[in-house]
Amino acid sequence: MELNEQNYVHDGERVDQLYSQNIKIIQSPEVFSFSLDAVLLADFVRPDQKLKTRVVDLCAGNGAVGLFLNEKIRGQITEIELQPRLADMAKRSVALNQLVDRYQVLNMDIADTFSQVPKDSADIVVCNPPYFTDQPASKKNPNQYLAIARHELTTNLDTVIEIMSGLLKMNGHGYLVHRPDRLPEILSTLAAHRLAPKQIRFVYPKQGRNANMVLIEAIKDGRKGGTKILPPLIVSQDDDQYGPEVREMLYGKR
Repeated sequence: MELNEQNYVHDGERVDQLYSQNIKIIQSPEVFSFSLDAVLLADFVRPDQKLKTRVVDLCAGNGAVGLFLNEKIRGQITEIELQPRLADMAKRSVALNQLVDRYQVLNMDIADTFSQVPKDSADIVVCNPPYFTDQPASKKNPNQYLAIARHELTTNLDTVIEIMSGLLKMNGHGYLVHRPDRLPEILSTLAAHRLAPKQIRFVYPKQGRNANMVLIEAIKDGRKGGTKILPPLIVSQDDDQYGPEVREMLYGKR
């Protein structure tokens, strides 16, 4: 059944599509639009086609990461987002994609997650958290929606990883995208919360440039050691066009 997109969109919003996953996302330049890091994180998650798989997406924003997992993960997906307007956009995107039978959107602080989602119940937890610490002197976006999404104003790295670990079953998989300059802090925080890093992949904007993102897979109560550093991911070519790997993530195989 063909849906009328306008029935799901409010003033100031638009519908964008991730063609590789055939997923539509309600976005707003006034509030929030997903970035490439959401696509990279969803692509980094290992496929799991078991119907009983339980996934939680922390700091979900407008629901992009969780929705981009639709074909890769066949189980139930819970998205948790603090900001009411973003959570509402996520709910409407779920409905627009006719996925209400598999998706749940909770408008709440991730610190309160266990009041709605039991501990040790998730097979997979993903998070695209705020990257920047809340330094009083740091310059923040005047748009409060974006400031909360990018800076640790309402949560922080330790809370994100503590909740991720608490949600995961033993040997469950946690996935993060973050900034490489915080990697030592990330690794020490993972270890403090029983999460063993198993795969790390650095993302580079172009060949010859420094990495500006890092993707991390960790396993709860996993054996120490054996961390793999995967081949680098180069986003753009010299002509500023997306490289073949990223292009496939966005548009699918051609």
